[in-house]
Parts: sequence; structure tokens; C-alpha cells
Amino acid sequence: MRKYIIFQAESSKDEHWRNRKLQHTQALTNILQENWDSSSKPIPEPGYRPTEFVRVDSLHSTAKHGHSTHYRKGDWEVVRVETYTPDVPMGEFDMVVICYCKYNPVNAPLKPMPERQVSVDSFGGDKEAYERWLESVQQPAEV
Repeated sequence: MRKYIIFQAESSKDEHWRNRKLQHTQALTNILQENWDSSSKPIPEPGYRPTEFVRVDSLHSTAKHGHSTHYRKGDWEVVRVETYTPDVPMGEFDMVVICYCKYNPVNAPLKPMPERQVSVDSFGGDKEAYERWLESVQQPAEV
């Protein structure tokens, strides 16, 4: 089942408006995070905290990291969930899930991001594209 999950600040009048930042852009918004989920995992429930991604500049290496170097349990907590399913399943998603969140800071430890793992599956099974990628990362880029 393909799900589009949106984590949103419960109220735009929340006193913690400066903490309403969209992961990974850090832009101020009511939308905190968006996820596209094709797994069989259940949807988030009240009490769930979306993951927060953090970049520690002194530890960042472009060879090892994308933008983030660490992650942790986030400061936003789901307080209610709404689901919407299409009457006729013709679109890209089987369900749209809106998780309304309140700001509830937690002292969660930072954990290092796991090593990136690239495989043929990362290229949708396209072995030729995977081989081209392998060659590109082994060759220094021309400047």
C-alpha cells in the first residue's frame, strides 16, 4: 500500500513557530515533514515522533554523508491522525495520512547516520545504470 504521510504543526498560532522547519530544507512552514511509504508498516499513531535529521558541520564529509550527519527522535509529537483514501484507486497513493503534531521537546541523543548502501536495487534493478554509477564514483571528477 502506497502512503503519502504529512506531518504538520497542529496550529499556525503555536508559540513555538520558530521550530516549524521542514526537514531537510529548514524553511519555516506548517508542514514539518513528508514521507512516501510503500512498506507494510502501520501508519503513525498519537505519541509517535518523526525523526529529525541534523548536520554537524565539523563531522560532515561529502564522501560519507548527504546533508545530514546524525539523526534523533524529533521534538514534534503526533497528537491526532487523519486518513484519506480515494473513492476510485487510480492515483499514485492508496492513502493520504495527515499527522497533526504539537511541539514537545525531548532530550534525545544524536545518532550517527548509517553508511550509505548502494546496490542494483537502488537503480530499480537497472544493472547497466548501477555499473555506470560504480565507474563514476571510482573516477575523480573532471573540473
